[in-house]
This record gives sequence, structure tokens and C-alpha cells, in this order.
Amino acid sequence: MTDKSYSPGLEGVIAGESALSRIDIDINRLILHGYDLVELTENASYEEVAYLLLYGELPTAAELAAFNQQLRSQRDLPGPVVDLLRSAPADAHPMDLLRTAVSSLAFFDAETPDNSHDANVRKSVRLLAKIPTALAYGYRFSQGLEPVAPDAELDHAANLLFMLRGEKPPAYEVEAMNTSLILYAEHGYNASTFTARVVASTLADLYAAITAAIGALHGPLHGGANEAAMHMLLEVDSPAAAEQWVLDALAQKKKIMGFGHREYKSGDSRVPTMKKVGRQIAAAIGDTKWPDLADVVEATMMREKGIFPNVDFPCAYTYYMMGIPIPLYTPIFVASRVVGWAAHVIEQHDANRLIRPNHIYTGPDHRAFVALSERG
Repeated sequence: MTDKSYSPGLEGVIAGESALSRIDIDINRLILHGYDLVELTENASYEEVAYLLLYGELPTAAELAAFNQQLRSQRDLPGPVVDLLRSAPADAHPMDLLRTAVSSLAFFDAETPDNSHDANVRKSVRLLAKIPTALAYGYRFSQGLEPVAPDAELDHAANLLFMLRGEKPPAYEVEAMNTSLILYAEHGYNASTFTARVVASTLADLYAAITAAIGALHGPLHGGANEAAMHMLLEVDSPAAAEQWVLDALAQKKKIMGFGHREYKSGDSRVPTMKKVGRQIAAAIGDTKWPDLADVVEATMMREKGIFPNVDFPCAYTYYMMGIPIPLYTPIFVASRVVGWAAHVIEQHDANRLIRPNHIYTGPDHRAFVALSERG
């Protein structure tokens, strides 16, 4: 008999406390340390939001300058990590490369075993700086290209694009990337964040927790949804075909990727901002095919199922219009969310209790042991 308190997938279960973010259901907005996420995307840089998550306050101009200097000075990877990425199979998924690179970075950080608050903050800054470099180096090696060294003159968003391509990106792409990084930075007790907190609750170090979180994010029901959504849009191919494609997919009970979110009942609050950015990119390149197609898919899903898109849906086609390879969508998510994960690990270590839930046993009871010689 199932316990009435059991909630499959832990839906609705309160698993902890956090000062980092919440969804204000009255206005359907995500709030980060008291600030409306949409206002942050309109007024702040990703670095300001990262500082907010790590330190609890938005930085002053002097604090932001010092934080930027820290980040830009920590972007280089240790030689053995570069060699590891260079030696990986060319067909390795970028998320696998990134997970392995982050794990290996623990070898080269003298503070790895130190779970104190200040040490965790310093490690978080180093990881935030190095993950885009690992992402870009791993990808370029897989394409038979030499890596592009980070540019200390560029901010987090611009430098990521620069290292991928070897040329400085246009301002409209930097703005789009900055917005997407802010939108992805933190989102409560999602699967990857909860994974990080569970690992941290054992008093494992920050690198171990972030490595585990990357593994959780890789799944298509979590961070990998942006990649899956773009593959789906490519299959649809045109706005004219979109409505019938969705109707056929629903009739076949296929999952429509990039739709639905457990925490939002009236739509993902991050979607309008990302859709606006997608339209801006479309206007800049002079081709509205993908947002037009997406609008038809969205309208059909709303009419037929009453289901809203989540942020992965507009993010997918925005990245595609920017020429970013699809396998890099989830790693870019990592380059943003690492600061949210790190902030949660810091919270967990600062007031730790081992996370160890109960479960309902569904196996057989009281079976008599049969000797090996008597088991036929």
C-alpha cells in the first residue's frame, strides 16, 4: 500500500531552505535575492548577477571592477587539463568533456578540500572563470582546431563567443548571450542544483558537487532540453508545417521538447525575455523563420494542451540563429548555472545537514533463504 505522503519525483516536497531565489506566484516572476530576474536582464551584466548570487548583494562599481579582474585573471586552464581535452575522442559530447574537465580541475586547486565559506567563494570564482575556457577548448579540439586563448578585455559573454570562434562577436550577440546567461544562472531546487546540494551535504568538496550537477544537467528532461528542442524544430523545418507537425506528434503521444515546467503553472517567467532576444537576433540577421516557426508550435500547444514553453525553447532557436553548434547549448547552460550551483553548495556547507530521505519499499517481504545447492 502506497503511503499517502509519497510524492513521485518529490513534486511539491519541501527539501530545504535557501536565500538565493524563489518564484513569486502572484506576479509569476523569478526573484533572485529579492531582485526581479527580468529587471536584472534589462539592467545588469551577468557578472553583476554572479556577484549577487555569491555575495548576496549587487556590487558597487568598485566591487564589480575587482570581481571582473578576478574572473579575467583566472580563465586559463592548467596544462594537464588542456592536454586531457586535447586527447579526448573527437565524438565525445561537450558535456562529457566539461564534466571531466571540472572534475580534473580539483587536482590543481590547493583549496579543494577546504569547505569553509571564504574558500568556497574563491573556488567558485575560479570555476566560473575556467568553465567557458574548458567548454571552448574542448569544442575546438573536437573540430581539429587549436584553442583560442581567453581575451582579458572581454566580458564573460563576449569572451565565451570569442573563444569558440576566434573573432570578436557583434554587440547584439553579446547582449543576447548576456541575457541568456542571466536567465539560466539560478532556479531553485531543480534536479541539478538538488544533486549538487545532496553531494555537498556529505561534506564532499565543491568540485565534486559541481561535477555531479553537470551530470544531472546533461539529461534531456533538464538542461539537455534546449538541444532536444532545436532538433525538434529542425525536424518541423517551416512555419507552414508546424501546426500539423505538432498535431501529428500529439496524436502519436510524442513528447514536445521545450514545453512544460513543474514550478510554473501560468508559463515560465523567463520565456518572454528570451523570446524578445530571439526576435532581436532574427531582425539582426534578416531571417525570422525560427521564431515564426516557434510561435506556431507554441500557439498549437497552448490551444491543444494548455501547456506553455519553458526557457529552453526560445533559447534553442536563439542560439541556433547565432550559429552556435547544438551540442554546445547545454554546456553554455553550465557556464551560466555554475554560479547558482556554487551558491547553493556554499549555503549547504555553511549550515549543513546530510540529505538522506526515506523511501517506500515495494519489493517482496520475508522470503525464506534457499541454499545455492537447492536452487536448481
